[in-house]
Amino acid sequence: MYETKFGSLARFDKGGIELIQGRAKDFVFSNLFEVASRSRPYEKVVVAKNLQYVVEALRAEGDSAWFTAAHDEFAVVMDGDVEAHFIKLQHPDQAAPPGTEGSIRLEAEPAGRRMGRVRLQRGHQVLLPKGAAYQFRALELGVVILQTVLGPHSIEKWSEICYR
Repeated sequence: MYETKFGSLARFDKGGIELIQGRAKDFVFSNLFEVASRSRPYEKVVVAKNLQYVVEALRAEGDSAWFTAAHDEFAVVMDGDVEAHFIKLQHPDQAAPPGTEGSIRLEAEPAGRRMGRVRLQRGHQVLLPKGAAYQFRALELGVVILQTVLGPHSIEKWSEICYR
């Protein structure tokens, strides 16, 4: 009998690997809750990568900076209670230039029309559309995973977060 246990920041197991064939050093994996527990708020730590695409683990605590991207991004709340706030960018110079990869941190709240907010709890997902700015606001400590493209704010620290 198998029992599914879903982790959280408060309680997670490191896990392990059972080899069927091959060598352990040929496989790497990390625990996104452990990564978030060691991260600064909204630090975008890469936990999975496929070519230029990445999944980043974010510790949701307080309010994030405002971000935008030249492409759609996608977020899933894995733990906690988080709001995503949106503004339709008023000025083209606020948007990420076409071809820019990954999210771009804005210096301040951008000018534009407020598009609303989405409240997210464990398992809820939201599209972060190009042409808009977004900010996360944690109503309680949590973890967000962000699917995006490797960019200037993506932090790769494989030697620190992976089990080999």
